[in-house]
Amino acid sequence: MYTIKEVADKMEVSEHTLRFWAKSGFFPFVKRNENNIRIFSEDDLAWVRIVKCLRSVGTENKAIKRYIDLCIKGDSTIRERYQIILDTKEKALQQMEELKQQLALLDYKESFYKNLIQNNLKDSWNPMNNIELEDAAV
Repeated sequence: MYTIKEVADKMEVSEHTLRFWAKSGFFPFVKRNENNIRIFSEDDLAWVRIVKCLRSVGTENKAIKRYIDLCIKGDSTIRERYQIILDTKEKALQQMEELKQQLALLDYKESFYKNLIQNNLKDSWNPMNNIELEDAAV
């Protein structure tokens, strides 16, 4: 059994976020101890993992709650849950492609700046450097 602090550390999620998710109904089986402190079981950690995954790709809280409610309803909802996972996976793949494009741009800029530093060059793409050149020409 884990306290919310232990879960936060273990799952790399803030305690505040976990409390918000708990209040949103994302952890339907979390128990409280005699001091009214939430206690998470190993099974509860599985709920935290899926919620964290869904949130990380931008799934809205309402959709996450729908997914959890479907899980609670049981096997009659497997097809709908499957579709939610497929849709979420597609969204994650799109985000990954966007990140690859951003990384390629960052790689280019890294190389560009490295070249400027190594060769002691001015940044001709920086508009501020061009303003200085224009002012000097006047």
